[in-house]
Amino acid sequence: MPGRPARPGLRRRDWLAGAAAFGAAGPARAAEPLLYRRGNDADPETLDPHKSSTVAEAHILRDLCDGLLTYDNAGAIVPGAATRWSVSPDGLTYRFTLDPAGRWSNGDAVTAEDFVFSLRRIMDPATGAKYAEILFPILNAPAVNKGEQPPEALGVAAPDPGTVVIQLSEPTPYCLELLTHQTAAPVHARSLARHGEGFTRPGNLVTNGPYRLVDSVPGDRITLEANPHHPAAGSLAIRRVAFLPTPDLSSAVRRYAAREIESLADLPGDQMAALRDRFGTQVVLGPALGLAALMVNTAKAPFSDARVRRALSLVIDRDYLATALWGGTMSPAYSLCPAGLDHYRTPPETAGRAGLPIDHEEEARALLTSAGFGPQNRLRLEYRFNMSDNNRNTAVALAEMWRDIGIDTRFVYTDAKTHFAYLRDGGDFDIARMSWIADYSDPQNFLFLLKTGNDGFNSGHWSNPEYDALLDAGAKERDLARRADLLYAAEEIALRDLPWIPIMHYRSKALISPRLHGYRPNLRNAMPTRYLRLDP
Repeated sequence: MPGRPARPGLRRRDWLAGAAAFGAAGPARAAEPLLYRRGNDADPETLDPHKSSTVAEAHILRDLCDGLLTYDNAGAIVPGAATRWSVSPDGLTYRFTLDPAGRWSNGDAVTAEDFVFSLRRIMDPATGAKYAEILFPILNAPAVNKGEQPPEALGVAAPDPGTVVIQLSEPTPYCLELLTHQTAAPVHARSLARHGEGFTRPGNLVTNGPYRLVDSVPGDRITLEANPHHPAAGSLAIRRVAFLPTPDLSSAVRRYAAREIESLADLPGDQMAALRDRFGTQVVLGPALGLAALMVNTAKAPFSDARVRRALSLVIDRDYLATALWGGTMSPAYSLCPAGLDHYRTPPETAGRAGLPIDHEEEARALLTSAGFGPQNRLRLEYRFNMSDNNRNTAVALAEMWRDIGIDTRFVYTDAKTHFAYLRDGGDFDIARMSWIADYSDPQNFLFLLKTGNDGFNSGHWSNPEYDALLDAGAKERDLARRADLLYAAEEIALRDLPWIPIMHYRSKALISPRLHGYRPNLRNAMPTRYLRLDP
């Protein structure tokens, strides 16, 4: 995303503040509202909701944008731009009534046509939205996204300015959750037309959420303030919030201890015991729907060989990674889907895995030997990851585990923004760290990542027709129990072929200042600023 220089020059408001400090003449200014300084995983790649894809972006866009629906601080679905909705008996038609008081941050009324325009835009292949597939349940969405039909064919309509109608191709149990996602948020058509790709810059960005963009300094902060035109503007306890990128978790903890940050959304796993001793109940753990995995480039030899992928997986001590390195803030993962998902069974290979032996070196060596590797022909691989304390420690541990079976590992690491953009843009790699936080509590939100053609996420180019067919059948199945069976069978195929090697499932972990009130750990890790309060 285009942004300001990292060290902007002196601005007029800075001069005024300095003049006031030295007793310059003039009327006294009103006291600045409290600033909530919020640690965020990384700098966003973009503030265009239709091109966003990361959790760091989701936290910011949840404050800037109101979709038809949104989450509260308990992770429950609540009204966003819509005040009420209804679903047809066949589950194919959703009708939303907009809040007549809804306004954009420039004062324009929010209308149904704004949502029609925006949903068509994210599906338009010209937009290049790599997260478009999340909204594929909308009628004709896949065909529109492939350029086979025009955007006007999308199953969304505005019969009047206050009503949005969405038609689905098949009943979708998680449809309402999809519409809470930032990719379903509206964009201001007139601003987009005027500014083009620069419409997300401070001074240009017009949003319909409870906050509006004030400033963006890459590597430093993104500052928002209350949107005075939003229906909830008068009830916002926090009027200004700064999202601070905190990829260096140890440094972030020091800033928190120095009271430079009021909350952190991630913590260094190897310091959890010390953090609990130091901060007590300010350390808050909660549930989460997330996966940390190793993405394998299955289009590249020798990683195209399933024997090599299985050998890599067999020697990973997941209990050690989750407990020793991540301090219990993660749990060992033996499946793609975590336990506890809606509309599913216990994921394959999850039940009972804690009691299995972790030493599979003999089997792993035999697989490598059969694939042509041994003491005279060691397997060499490159492991790419986004840098943080936890990720670096995990990389070193993985390399040691693989070295024990004759594998040499070289590291390539970058910041999160660069890492995930590199993968999504088709960069070459051997093995790469991949993390995924589910957008809704359903197995489909994990399994769709590996479907053929989903190049934005399936960067390892794995393709299995049987897997694809099971996902397609599940999408059409109205019996939820039968649908669960189909998706379970698909996951079994993925765990057999291991295009992604699951290593850990996430738990949410946070540091919350005693000054900050309203934080409630929840499965979706939603923490909208509008529901929080900060003491002076």
